[in-house]
Amino acid sequence: METLYKKLDEVYEEIVSIRRHLHQYPELSFQEVETPKYIAAFHEELGNEVHTGVGGRGVVAYLKGGKPGPTVALRADFDALPIQEENDVPYASKIPGVMHACGHDGHTASLLGLAKALKEIKEELPGTIVFIHQHAEEKPPGGAIAMIEDGCLEGVDVVFGTHLASVAPVGCIGYRVGPAMAAADTFEIRIQGQGGHGSQPHMAKDSIVAGAQIVMALQQIVSRKVNPLEPAVVTIGSFDAKNAPNIIADKVVLEGTVRTFNEEVRTLIQKEIEEIVSGLCRASDMTYEFIYHKGYPALVNHQVEMDFIKEVAGEVPGVEMIVEQPAQMGGEDFAYYLQHVKGAFFITGAELKGREQTYPHHHPKFDIDERGLLIAAKVLGKAAVTYLFENQTSKPTEAVR
Repeated sequence: METLYKKLDEVYEEIVSIRRHLHQYPELSFQEVETPKYIAAFHEELGNEVHTGVGGRGVVAYLKGGKPGPTVALRADFDALPIQEENDVPYASKIPGVMHACGHDGHTASLLGLAKALKEIKEELPGTIVFIHQHAEEKPPGGAIAMIEDGCLEGVDVVFGTHLASVAPVGCIGYRVGPAMAAADTFEIRIQGQGGHGSQPHMAKDSIVAGAQIVMALQQIVSRKVNPLEPAVVTIGSFDAKNAPNIIADKVVLEGTVRTFNEEVRTLIQKEIEEIVSGLCRASDMTYEFIYHKGYPALVNHQVEMDFIKEVAGEVPGVEMIVEQPAQMGGEDFAYYLQHVKGAFFITGAELKGREQTYPHHHPKFDIDERGLLIAAKVLGKAAVTYLFENQTSKPTEAVR
């Protein structure tokens, strides 16, 4: 481990350089072209076995140790968001309207730097390390499920991943056993009324009024239909009825999201939304279309593997605190990996101090303290190497695919 830590310290500037390069050239979910090429070329130069086009646009690389042993997978995502960056920094996005506003550039840079450092101790490793570089985490159905279907977890015994957090201090590792991030669904409600002149509402069917009633009625689902001990969110994020001020809109489109941990609650909310929409549209003599998209499931960390991360993180240079995190209503398709193999997903602090305020993820001024990248790489590296040595008699090293 001392050799690995030393090598990671040596490649830290390269990790930062990689992160800044990726930050300047972000690519949206399912539109990633140059990023996977960059990742594949990096691994090929290291001499790792590389598979491209996994699940569509994913990249999987394999570092096979010199001794028999288990297989550990480490995952990093690499897609960006449709946000116009507002940071005044030399490495700001050069792509209009697209930005790495969630730290995925940092995830990728950390994993590539770790891959380079691990090469130095490759012959000593008892087993295989799989580097899963995932596309399209930000947009359902996401890249994870397609990469799994394409075999990225074949032969894998355990999977670990981390997310850099702009709201947690550098040196902090956040963990949570069990449900840690919510199932994330979206829905559309299309209401068809009858347009007319704003001065003659009696001769029209006002879709905006119906839509407003629906928005208010949906607020009662969580407060009156869901057990108060069960976390749930129903949010309308878009209300589209653009029109002239003297025209009654004939149609309105509402879009929203549902966040839950319990599958029964998830099903209940979907049912309740449609019942409310159906009832209010019927009362207003309007028709509707209800479209519900089930997104990522809840991310549930495994007890043994999360305890393992807590233990190894406490021995990593730079880690100053290990904190139990509350469950979050944000979604993360790392959840799919944990449905197939045991593993854990944790938070690495990367709060950037010295600004007027700390900006959250998905904000146009989101940025991170790049020292968090090195800590993320060291914790993932420590976890992977420790797991291989502690379980080296479990299975022989062999081609994963």
